[in-house]
Amino acid sequence: MPQTLKEFRAVSAPVTGVFDHLIVGVDDLARAVPGIERFLGVTLSGGGKHLMMGTHNRLLRLDAGAYIEFLAIDPEGTRPDRPRWVGLDEPEVRARLAEGPRLLTWSARVDTTELPDLPLDIGPFERFQRGDFAWQLTVRGDGRLTADGLAPSLIRWEGAHPVERLPDAGVTLESLELEHPRAAEVQRQLDLLGLPFRCTEAPAPRIAAVLKTPAGKRTLSSAEPIR
Repeated sequence: MPQTLKEFRAVSAPVTGVFDHLIVGVDDLARAVPGIERFLGVTLSGGGKHLMMGTHNRLLRLDAGAYIEFLAIDPEGTRPDRPRWVGLDEPEVRARLAEGPRLLTWSARVDTTELPDLPLDIGPFERFQRGDFAWQLTVRGDGRLTADGLAPSLIRWEGAHPVERLPDAGVTLESLELEHPRAAEVQRQLDLLGLPFRCTEAPAPRIAAVLKTPAGKRTLSSAEPIR
């Protein structure tokens, strides 16, 4: 059963992780923003460019210190000499995003880079900076999503957090639904990271976020694009 954001409390584990943000992949950010704003009944906030990955984003504040990142390849950016994060260079991911923006994965905030042995590879921590925002993030060398996006990347903010500068858009994350054929592995990962979410077994992987928005209840899903 999905849990509400109010139930996202730390559990006894080697690391205390906290839900940080959702990552929605977008094919063409400039072209997609008007449709996203109509779908959610909000105005997205300005984001910025990630020079190391050749990507750019727009942001939307959620309740409880979290947010949504709408992430795309920057057409004006320089292609990195490595695969971009969250699978943005993968042909299968590109084909899915061509149908419309969709939820790819999520990230959890931690206060340490010393991690326990995890069953699923999320990659090492790397340091990034965008303007005066600085953070360390786990990124796989192959750029791929871990467990089809259900196992979160981990982020350690160094200083300011984006939510501190985002306006309240009246959007609440009501639940996060995780389904995967290897649910036990994903669940073990979540438990070791102190993340009290539940992954249920299903024939196909699926991550979905149910939102309360000014336009009504909306769902961001890996299974269906925003239209």
